[in-house]
Amino acid sequence: MDSAEKEELVPLKEAKEQVETAITRIALLHLAFSKMLVEEFGAEKGRALITKSILQYGRWVGERIKGGLPDYPVAKYGAYVEHENGEVYDCVLARIFQQYGELDLGSLYCYVDPAKFMAVDPRRKQVHNDCAACGDEYCTFNEVPTTEKERNDFMNRSTDWKYVDPRLVRATEKQ
Repeated sequence: MDSAEKEELVPLKEAKEQVETAITRIALLHLAFSKMLVEEFGAEKGRALITKSILQYGRWVGERIKGGLPDYPVAKYGAYVEHENGEVYDCVLARIFQQYGELDLGSLYCYVDPAKFMAVDPRRKQVHNDCAACGDEYCTFNEVPTTEKERNDFMNRSTDWKYVDPRLVRATEKQ
């Protein structure tokens, strides 16, 4: 194997730092766009546009997963810490949303989870039982069947689709 073919190795600590940096930037980008949409269009219209955007983002993520590409970096690379019981702690996104005092807008990002699941298989969705970006201590998830209305709203890109994850709805109702 010549030098051009040698595999480059990166220490796990460095990989985790780079993943955290990238996810921090994603969180900040989400907040920047979200705040601008709310400022420009008002809370109701702005949040509807944010949700619609995250719905599309989740579609694209799901399509890539369906095509065989991996989902975002898992605990091994520093995106969060996952315990054996499925509890997810220290989510970088939730931490940034909390640091900026923007759990209300930040938690809208979490609609990516049901959207990406439904893009892979419209009959299934992943919902939050607990959500760190909503102010809970950690995240837990449940995979459940979708209803016909949820599938139709998802396919038709309905801005009312956000009812799909009851935990996230409870978070946004507080606003």
